[in-house]
Amino acid sequence: MTALVFPDLLSPSLSGLSAAELDSRIAAAKEALGSKVVILGHHYQRDEIIKFADFRGDSYKLAKEASQRSEAEYIIFCGVHFMAESADILSQPHQKVILPDMAAGCSMADMADIEQVEECWEQLREATSAMLIPITYMNSTASLKAFCGRNGGAVCTSSNCGKILDWAWKQCEKVLFFPDQHLGRNTAAKMGVPLEQMAVWDPHRDFGGTNAQAIGRARIILWKGHCSVHQRFTVDQIRQARRDHPRCRVIVHPECTYEVVQAADDSGSTEYIIRAVSQGSPGSVWAVGTELHLVNRLAKENPDRTVFCLDDCMCLCATMYRIDPEHLLWVLENLLEGRVVNPITVDEETSRWALVALHRMLAHAG
Repeated sequence: MTALVFPDLLSPSLSGLSAAELDSRIAAAKEALGSKVVILGHHYQRDEIIKFADFRGDSYKLAKEASQRSEAEYIIFCGVHFMAESADILSQPHQKVILPDMAAGCSMADMADIEQVEECWEQLREATSAMLIPITYMNSTASLKAFCGRNGGAVCTSSNCGKILDWAWKQCEKVLFFPDQHLGRNTAAKMGVPLEQMAVWDPHRDFGGTNAQAIGRARIILWKGHCSVHQRFTVDQIRQARRDHPRCRVIVHPECTYEVVQAADDSGSTEYIIRAVSQGSPGSVWAVGTELHLVNRLAKENPDRTVFCLDDCMCLCATMYRIDPEHLLWVLENLLEGRVVNPITVDEETSRWALVALHRMLAHAG
């Protein structure tokens, strides 16, 4: 029986290994474990990790891929904490999910906790008699996904956010959207909702820093949260890109601010950005507003076109960067010795209601 070992310090012996030694030992451990292990690499991971990934993609795509690999007993999720939670929720009972570094969190997901959301929900229900549905972005904790499941809501991704909002508005007057205000605002605006019908809820201020009149007007109430990477991009950066590269096409993630999305030529999910650049014509020029590792990988994989990041000042996801070859090797070699380090488990009740919210997303947005 495999022993479960909870967060521990990385073995000091691993920190002095060269890149070649790390690669050799990771490859050997992975080969020895064979089909018992599947390694998932999020698009924002460094190349040193991606090269060992069996699958790469966004968080939801990876969680689904893992659940379909029934022969894999161990799912190593090279991403951040909420992603590993989603993998555990969607995984099969015999599978164990591992996060190589427990410090790999998500600042956006941390901007909304269950106590704050429950308090907001109660205040909103007291302030309006309108039917209200909660929608949470995939980039949120399992407890918030479960909250949506219990309260008639759903999960959304950046790819299907519009479909989920459309589903919600067909049965309610107002949506509470968390934790990323920008994805909610940009998607609603694209659907024709005016900014005047959007309210922002700040969990650190009385009644969210808003008022009953604003809530009454609002079709969507946006949680005051954001992605620390995508909020870095600015309209000035877009202007500079156009000055430096007059033929460039600017494409950004919808987690960017409304002003940046409006100034760009196009916007879409990570998968959408990858598809757009990869299908671009030879010689085309792309200014991309998303995480640096992904942009650099797109540039390498598409050498016949110019691809660069709008922000040239190390615009990377710092928490994602915590997953390094040393931690990957550590979890793999522990598995070889019969130990599961850094397991991620979601309790049965939370998992059950989170699945309800995820299944609603699948039913109404595919």
